[in-house]
Amino acid sequence: MFVTYIIYSQRLDRFYIGHTEDIAIRISQHNEGISAYTAKANDWVIKLTIQYQTRQEAKRREMEIKKKKSRKYIEWLIFENKC
Repeated sequence: MFVTYIIYSQRLDRFYIGHTEDIAIRISQHNEGISAYTAKANDWVIKLTIQYQTRQEAKRREMEIKKKKSRKYIEWLIFENKC
């Protein structure tokens, strides 16, 4: 299984979208500063995960979300998937 995920840093008040095969390892990497974009904070929390059978599907969904370039869309996704 692969996951498209959205994480959030309260300190930066920013979202980050990515995909991975192991969400636990990946969130740990984000909080340890391994990723250049997320290294500015260490308080990243998972807000949304969407599972896919293939890496290609997860990557495609990640890119769809990023292309929107909309915080409101990200917040809507999170809200809709929590209800």
